[in-house]
Amino acid sequence: IFAHVLEQHWEWKNFQISLIKRRTMKVHNVTNDAVDLLEFRDRVIKASLNFGFLVVSTCLQCYVFSTKNWNTPLIFDLKEGTVSLILQAERHFLLVDGGGLYLYSYEGRLISSPKYPGMRTDILNSQTVSLSNDTLAVKDKADEKVIYIFDALSGKPLGDGKPLTHKTEIVEIALDQKGLTSERKIAFIDKNRDLFITSVKRFGKEQKIVKIGTMVQSLAWNDTSNILCGIQDSKFTVWYYPNTVYVDKDLLPKTLYEKDASEFSKASEVVSFVGNHITIRRADGSLLHLHISPYPAILHGYSGSSRWEDGLRLCRFVQDQTLWACLAAMAVANQDMTTAEIAYAAIGEIDKVQYINSIKDLPSKESRLAHVLLFSGNTQEAETLLLQSGLIYQAIQINIQLYNWER
Repeated sequence: IFAHVLEQHWEWKNFQISLIKRRTMKVHNVTNDAVDLLEFRDRVIKASLNFGFLVVSTCLQCYVFSTKNWNTPLIFDLKEGTVSLILQAERHFLLVDGGGLYLYSYEGRLISSPKYPGMRTDILNSQTVSLSNDTLAVKDKADEKVIYIFDALSGKPLGDGKPLTHKTEIVEIALDQKGLTSERKIAFIDKNRDLFITSVKRFGKEQKIVKIGTMVQSLAWNDTSNILCGIQDSKFTVWYYPNTVYVDKDLLPKTLYEKDASEFSKASEVVSFVGNHITIRRADGSLLHLHISPYPAILHGYSGSSRWEDGLRLCRFVQDQTLWACLAAMAVANQDMTTAEIAYAAIGEIDKVQYINSIKDLPSKESRLAHVLLFSGNTQEAETLLLQSGLIYQAIQINIQLYNWER
């Protein structure tokens, strides 16, 4: 028996696409009610719509449509016609078939084809593979505690070539989509349903894998800013600035948005997180749409371009504690202590305001930097920095304050 699934739907921003026949798709632009029909030579096997592009694979060819122009797709031939997964990032997309992983640009050029030992592509799905502009992460099937991380452009393993290893089996992985390559983060859920976050770049030193949530069923990163959302036991949670765990751990609970999730069934999953619009599929297949505040995404934009004055203006306008907490963490991460001081004062963290004031009075740049590291809890790095700068007295002073007499 051969069967074809019809009436599949894909949605992105103002476009809704449905597969109406085996070889025909209907594109509906909801803003102006325009309808386009896309005809294909062979039957449609897989499709994906994201980042302004529709990627469709038939049994012989791959079609790439831009949402700006539906009339002239880019078409290239496929080696194998059994595409089992299409993943998109802003600059390129990944095709997975029986032969391997292939990364293509939206112009149809093959960029790379990453490989790892014992690769089985038939069992890869969107929960075990994740793609961003510069990084590709794949969960190993043979050893479920291991995640292989590749440079997307060269297809080679990142850093020292060692995969990321966790202590228990991993269920789902996701890479953030925005920001610098050096700050790329990966979030993953393990078998105990705990949510962890860690940095992808590792140079010799072990990056801390930090737990930021428990009983998480499903997660997704935002497509335009590094905001993470997930379904926790009985609530829907948004981590407006997950990087807070590396800056000031106590601040993390203040940067969360939580909503009662009793209307979701047990096995709900996050389908997409575009702009401030989240789509969740319940166990019975019905879709739920949620909206979150647009302000944290705007704040991420300001922080990325170091427009701290605008960030302060936004926080004063919105008057929301969560937003102030995000601004405080972003400012410390970017070592803008003046903004951090104002933001901490706004959320009533007086002890931190005093500490930041004492940092500003320090004489040398190195000691200021070391105390910022110390503020974020990176005692080892702070000490190394002071010793390299020859500030041995201050390094001893730090260890005395930490009651670290052995050092």
